[in-house]
Amino acid sequence: MSGPRDYFITPEQAGTLAGLFRERVHRAPDTTAYREYDAAAGRWVDYRWHDIARLAARHQQAFAAEGLAAGDRVAVMLRNSHEWVAWDQAALGLGLVVVPLYVEDRPENTAYVLGDAGVRVLLIEGTEHWHRLQPLLGDLPDLQRIVTRDPVVDEDPRLRPLSAWLPEAAPAFAARALDPATPATIVYTSGTTGKPKGVVLSHRNILTNTFASVCAVPAEPDDRFLSFLPLSHMLERTAGYYLPMMSGASVAFARSIPQLAEDLEGQRPTVLISVPRIYERVYNRLRAQLEERPPTARRLFALTVSVGWARFLHRQRRGPWRPSFLLWPLLQRVVSRKVMQRLGGRMRAAICGGAPLSLEVARLFIGLGLELLQGYGLTEASPVIAVNRTHDNDPAGVGPPLDGVEVRIGAGGELLARGPNVMLGYWNRPEATAQMIDAEGWLHTGDTARIEDGRVYITGRLKEIIVLANGEKVPPADMELAIALDPLFEQIMVLGEGRPYLTALAVLNADAWRTLAAQRGLDPEDPASLRAEAVQTAVLERIGRRLSAFPGYAQVRRAALLLEPWTIEANLMTPTMKLRRREILEHHADLVDELYEGH
Repeated sequence: MSGPRDYFITPEQAGTLAGLFRERVHRAPDTTAYREYDAAAGRWVDYRWHDIARLAARHQQAFAAEGLAAGDRVAVMLRNSHEWVAWDQAALGLGLVVVPLYVEDRPENTAYVLGDAGVRVLLIEGTEHWHRLQPLLGDLPDLQRIVTRDPVVDEDPRLRPLSAWLPEAAPAFAARALDPATPATIVYTSGTTGKPKGVVLSHRNILTNTFASVCAVPAEPDDRFLSFLPLSHMLERTAGYYLPMMSGASVAFARSIPQLAEDLEGQRPTVLISVPRIYERVYNRLRAQLEERPPTARRLFALTVSVGWARFLHRQRRGPWRPSFLLWPLLQRVVSRKVMQRLGGRMRAAICGGAPLSLEVARLFIGLGLELLQGYGLTEASPVIAVNRTHDNDPAGVGPPLDGVEVRIGAGGELLARGPNVMLGYWNRPEATAQMIDAEGWLHTGDTARIEDGRVYITGRLKEIIVLANGEKVPPADMELAIALDPLFEQIMVLGEGRPYLTALAVLNADAWRTLAAQRGLDPEDPASLRAEAVQTAVLERIGRRLSAFPGYAQVRRAALLLEPWTIEANLMTPTMKLRRREILEHHADLVDELYEGH
């Protein structure tokens, strides 16, 4: 786009994140801001901008009654909702610093964050959260108030239900005049190793990143976002919350991941922000369903994807016009439109970030007509560094950097980034900050990459390369990405550091496992079936097919099969759904030893 559209609110006009909210309320007070499902009423409810402003003003009065001063930290541990927004904006407007928490995180991690940040006031859901956290809160002297959205029966004097904590009415919402360089939030990285670190982001960090993002992938007032990634995830917070506010779009809060398919069809969003796992699950479901269809239907589906992909390459000026394009109206009506209807039928752009997306998955969705744009970033960059554009989209990479963001390749092929979106630093961790941001202001991402024609292509992680005993180096994430495209595998971890060959720990999809066991005449409920030679052979053959394009040394020789998923609660996954490799290895140490017995 040539320049900001007149309905955009620029960082200069906003000043701060609360100024952004105040300006949107001023411009469109009666426009729908958020849509949320009211379980008690059994229906979806719309909230207008002035509704949220009134609620946020009541929160500000309650914060004031707690005696909080600018710079004090307050935390929110709610599922995505209009109440999350009201808490956030109220705090930001008073110069407080918001600490978002994952609702599914382990209590020990949550308590650590509360203590490390010196949180004064905490908002949680209700009884379940209270019972999980209560035994750990005695060592948090700074925590003076715990507000619960739903009433909790307990005599702890710090507890107050939200309905009693909030005053009935309040003066107008206030957005104090603050230096945009003032800290707005401390977002704790979930980290696959060690304690989480608090990323301190300023109002300017987030506003400039939001504005550069909406200039790269424009949103408009009639767009509707469907929000299901947690708002404690910086991708959702910037791209799925502040960006719609900046552009005047509305947001519908999905009820849950299990109900996501139903909400997509019911709410008919035009924009979706997601991580690769969601697209991979849909991909695997489509593939599994195709396996049950007649060969003619499978060929028709493959033809649709092939023609759609060729049309995409032609639009991107990377492929020729083909006579087969004349078939597209028919293929769209018979195949593509039916799949797109499952996404609501109005999807204009689907943004994917947070982890690498397989080109095979991208090719399928793009071939079916979905405008799928992969991006890249990290919390320390507020978080977006690069993103594909609709007119310049190479799904093998993550696109050009945002306007105002510089990138270059450093030592060891590491991607470095610099710009107004780079964090202020880690909370109370000057040494860690100095390791992450060098003297010239370059952020060291920890990812290896190459830059071609101005586009960024991520090639791996500096610290996640497996070095086999023979010295060969293997990027496990790429292999895991390929294997996970087989519907049999729910989760996969490739291992082999210092070992003579690669092996894998594989969590199987329950339905696909039952089918495989039945085909081999085995009882799927019997744990011994997972070790049956016929099953091992079949699994390794399937893994081998997925890894056929990898070098000969990058092949999995043995696999330990599991049915119990790795979860956040078991401390085997981070809240952002990344594998905690060290913890998984420790948890399954005996199985790993068996994989290498005799070698």
